[in-house]
Amino acid sequence: MKLALLGYGKMGKTIEEIAVNRGHEIVLKLEEDIDTFELDKMEIDVAIDFSVPKAAFKNITTCFKNNIPVVCGTTGWLDDYEKAVDICKKEDSAFIYASNFSVGVNLFFELNRKLAKMMNGMSDYEVEIEEIHHTQKQDAPSGTAISLAQQIITENDKKNNWQLDHAEEDEIPVKAKRIENVPGTHTVSYISKIDTIEIMHTAKSREGFALGAVISAEWIKDKKGVFTMKDVLSDQIK
Repeated sequence: MKLALLGYGKMGKTIEEIAVNRGHEIVLKLEEDIDTFELDKMEIDVAIDFSVPKAAFKNITTCFKNNIPVVCGTTGWLDDYEKAVDICKKEDSAFIYASNFSVGVNLFFELNRKLAKMMNGMSDYEVEIEEIHHTQKQDAPSGTAISLAQQIITENDKKNNWQLDHAEEDEIPVKAKRIENVPGTHTVSYISKIDTIEIMHTAKSREGFALGAVISAEWIKDKKGVFTMKDVLSDQIK
């Protein structure tokens, strides 16, 4: 499979290593404006975007217009997500966005949903989320933390939004910390006067995220439509 890497930072280099080890060819490594390349003249099966928030929407939609499916793990651009989905459908292309491509994190998402259902109605407990990432991460809170909050809101009758740091009674507080060389740690806590219930996911390296992105690229090749990691992992996550 011929892959384009849209964004060639630390994550892009890790994706390249895993993709090559799985027998794929990297035909484009994008470190500049996507308009500098004539994508219609290149043979690309799937593009993987781990760029920066300000470049993601243009990268993604340019690929759609050139009949290239996209796997995107860039966060911080989601105000334009629905527009990207509309363009994907208009161009009859294929798209997977995930705030986190790690298989372990997607299992953690399912655990979070189930715990949120169990805790709904437990009025003695207040929920909060904490995320810790490396100092190079530009957006806060992380896309993964936002996904966790949105899942809880769906299951919780009393919470209808989230806020960074300080939250109102009907909001989930999300704390974001930046510490050097931390790939990513997410903790969901339910706190009462007598005890605390916590679930946590700790990434040990970028490899889990990168492997999930490559697996997603393998899965989406030759497909049409808008998908999620739950589709990719449908045999593992019911």
